[in-house]
Amino acid sequence: DSLPPPLPKKQLQRAESLPEQGPSWHCRGDPTPWAGGILHNNPPPHPRHNQGAPSSIPLWDRPSWGPKKPLTKSQSLGEPVAWSSQQKSPTPSPAELTFGTVDRELGQVLQPLESPAGVCGVVLGCQAVALARLSARIQEEFVMPEERQQLLEAELVGKSWAALSTLDREPCCESREAWYFRVGFTFQQTQLVFAAKIPKPGCASLGVQSSLGAHCCIQRLIGRFTDHLPWELVLPGSPGEQSRSPSGEEPARLATRPVLQVLISPEVPYQTLAGFVKGSHGLHRTSPGHYERLACLLLLQVCLGLEHLRVQNVGQGDLCPENLLLVRCPCPPRRQEGKEASLSLPRLLISSFFKVKDKQRPCSTSQEQVWTEGLAALPSPVADELNVGMLIYQILHVDISLENALAFRSSRLPEIPSLSIYSTGLKRLAMLLLDRDPCKRISIEQARSILQVLLWGPRQELFARNKKTLTLLWSWVEVKRALLLLKFAENSAGAGASPGLEEWLCCQYFKEVTEHTLYQVTQALYT
Repeated sequence: DSLPPPLPKKQLQRAESLPEQGPSWHCRGDPTPWAGGILHNNPPPHPRHNQGAPSSIPLWDRPSWGPKKPLTKSQSLGEPVAWSSQQKSPTPSPAELTFGTVDRELGQVLQPLESPAGVCGVVLGCQAVALARLSARIQEEFVMPEERQQLLEAELVGKSWAALSTLDREPCCESREAWYFRVGFTFQQTQLVFAAKIPKPGCASLGVQSSLGAHCCIQRLIGRFTDHLPWELVLPGSPGEQSRSPSGEEPARLATRPVLQVLISPEVPYQTLAGFVKGSHGLHRTSPGHYERLACLLLLQVCLGLEHLRVQNVGQGDLCPENLLLVRCPCPPRRQEGKEASLSLPRLLISSFFKVKDKQRPCSTSQEQVWTEGLAALPSPVADELNVGMLIYQILHVDISLENALAFRSSRLPEIPSLSIYSTGLKRLAMLLLDRDPCKRISIEQARSILQVLLWGPRQELFARNKKTLTLLWSWVEVKRALLLLKFAENSAGAGASPGLEEWLCCQYFKEVTEHTLYQVTQALYT
């Protein structure tokens, strides 16, 4: 009787959102039974119950709770409000699923699936998304991200030779249109190595190149300036430049140094395709399989670059081998040494361009003049296809005249020796690109697809005991896609090499290929 009267039974607003402490769901010795589950995004388990047995319904399933307001900072642990609101969240798509996806969200994906076929569809969708993510990550290893390139472009504005350190006195590479020198540049306390491109007189592709979008197989420019050529740099063939002292030069003598336009590129070439072909006769003879696979990969990069140029609708690539640059890719760790290192795949860059309406480029020989005059009457895409067909013969060390390539005098093209599993396919590709009938001549896009099939399948042996159908090709694509992801996983955990340029090109293929494309390509290649 001495106790004060009880307070009114008015509950606080916080009590409405906190869960009741049901003894049947407590873990012994754990004052907050599902705190750990909530913090790790794992919902508290509860048994299934029969309709009509309300006493067995867990607290978070009771209808009396209803929808609640969004959580606040005071609502943090084990609240049925969170569970109720998350149950009504949109079902995640395969693109959003990862190994760390909580079972609550995973259950929303699996609930409407009534057969293994539905589960298979989800798995295949996850594999396609994972392959696209992997491809993007590999690309970042050898192609500068666009955001970083924009920062460098802004940093190089107004800079000249004074801001660069010359690393070599002589050019690291000479194309038909330019000399390339290795230079250093300090950016964010890091020493970067770029290529200083000095165009030769008569180079007319600079305006076109400046308007091209970024692409893995197109040379990029991140800076330009006009300045006197430093004394320490030697331009081959320049008279009176071989003997000089870099120090103590008089101002009058400095004025005699030529004023040249300089372009800065993040890719440093070490050779042209013409130099590579000239120096690879022995490699082609001793390792024909490796060399012709390299040939397919180089030609594939050419086609990818040309496709990008067509989308830009700005310029046309000059496919003269002397203007196709080779750039060493970053050496992946655990890469095999010795013979395999000598066969590593370089990046190929189209570095010379001319306007589509011009359809002409400077010619250094009379034979090239004949070739240019023959192309002048053709649309730009047709010229690209004929150029790629010519490149096949040049890379495979097969002599061919320009007139025969255009089939002006003969319908028979020179024979390509069968030295490897790629020889027949390359011969077939060259015939399709150089066909006399323009209606039968394939496009650059089709040539790219044929090269991808030559490199990664399906090979003709797949159809030896199986009838070629869309179902078979669909199954082949999905199985190969899964095996490719498993290969990457095994290499990352073992002693295999880290993915490089060839792996990225392979990812690009399996990321985009469809059974319909494969049906058409295999018809053209194996018929």
